[in-house]
Amino acid sequence: SDVCSSDLAACCAIVGFKPTFGLVSMDGVFPLAPSFDHAGPMARDVAGCQEAMRILCPGQSFDATVEAGTLSVALAWSALADPLVQARVEAAAALLGPVTPVDFPEPTGTLPAFQQEIADVHRDLYAEFGELYGESIGIKIERCLNVTEAEASIARTTRAQYAEDALAAIAGFDVLVTPTLAFVAPPADSDELEIRDSVVRFTYPFDVLGWPTIALPCGPATDGLSASIQIAGRPGDDARVLAAATALEAALSATVAP
Repeated sequence: SDVCSSDLAACCAIVGFKPTFGLVSMDGVFPLAPSFDHAGPMARDVAGCQEAMRILCPGQSFDATVEAGTLSVALAWSALADPLVQARVEAAAALLGPVTPVDFPEPTGTLPAFQQEIADVHRDLYAEFGELYGESIGIKIERCLNVTEAEASIARTTRAQYAEDALAAIAGFDVLVTPTLAFVAPPADSDELEIRDSVVRFTYPFDVLGWPTIALPCGPATDGLSASIQIAGRPGDDARVLAAATALEAALSATVAP
């Protein structure tokens, strides 16, 4: 699947952590697109993700702490979400600290680089075993196989510029907050090909960037299903992202306590 743990966590109202690219070894993991792939845990709560990271990365500390209300928070893309999701995400962001809306860019033009890597992984396998691929996966593989080297080269240059622009957009802030999804979990019978782009819209950028992100539920939205907030940090800021999520999780629990 090209849907990441953050999207799955959002749909299941659990926590999903995507570490900085390369922090967790991909040994033994079949690749999707090697320079975009991250391995990270999903758990019932942030503490579960922290414990998993200690096991996955022995010798590294993920025990930083921050207090809710003390972080400088950049907020992006919430206005692109459904109204109830927007309200939940913005209210949760405010629990972390002073919030400033920022014009955080989306990774327009980077997709051919992603697709070319997928094509390189599957080219020989698909040629030999194409009939064994599911229909929706086969359609996407064929799109990837049609990407030209010229298109991929332009996309790689665009990706490098995007990394610079993204860092500039959050200069002076501790964390970036966005919705994980613009909506609550879609119906089980949704056409994956039709909804895929909207599902990964707010999570794919951080695959492109290699930044650490965490998704956690932030309250009920449409039909009582959970909205999910995404907290992102600069490469290497894994401990800070986990600490921010821990503080937010506690603050959210306090707001609904009887």
